[in-house]
Amino acid sequence: MKVMLVGATGLVGSHVLRQLLEDPRCDAVVAPTRRPVGIIDPALVNPVVDFAQLPAEADWWAVDAVICALGTTIKQAGSKEAFARVDHDAPLAVARLARAQGAHAFALNSAMGADPGSRIFYNQVKGRLEQDLRELGYPSLTLVRPGLIGGERAERRTGEHLASLVLGALGPVLPRAWRINPAELIAAALVEAALAPRPGVNVVRSAELVER
Repeated sequence: MKVMLVGATGLVGSHVLRQLLEDPRCDAVVAPTRRPVGIIDPALVNPVVDFAQLPAEADWWAVDAVICALGTTIKQAGSKEAFARVDHDAPLAVARLARAQGAHAFALNSAMGADPGSRIFYNQVKGRLEQDLRELGYPSLTLVRPGLIGGERAERRTGEHLASLVLGALGPVLPRAWRINPAELIAAALVEAALAPRPGVNVVRSAELVER
């Protein structure tokens, strides 16, 4: 299969990229990014793009499946509007362009509280994206909804770091849904959804993304 990955330079996306390149079911990976991923592999195509002005006519849109691990925070983006452009508009544009070229599966790294009616803006944006993706007609759509993501990020997220310390200490006594979700397990769920797609809309919840 030929798989597109957006968000390849992030915490979850970097794990997805490694897993795809190591999986014999995957023949090629197209990873459009804002900056080069810094990996050389014969199976990897890494076009550098502006997600606000995606090249609709590029031939690399013709893939079998798409994995979206693109995302930021409101603080990093600088405003709610900028955050929505990264976490809603860009993934939806990618999904539309790939679907138009024949992609039949889409796997999204979403969030545990995704809900278009949420009072929390972050969860509201994630929920709107899920809602809009459902309308594109993908034969297989998988929504992976992790809670707190575990792993070392290139940039420091103070709130996330403090929460990970608390949840890490309390992990053994917490319900599975509230435990830390390791980035590599989230990545594995996304990869499996792309390479062995199940028909319809499928939801992978945080309780399914914890260490056994």
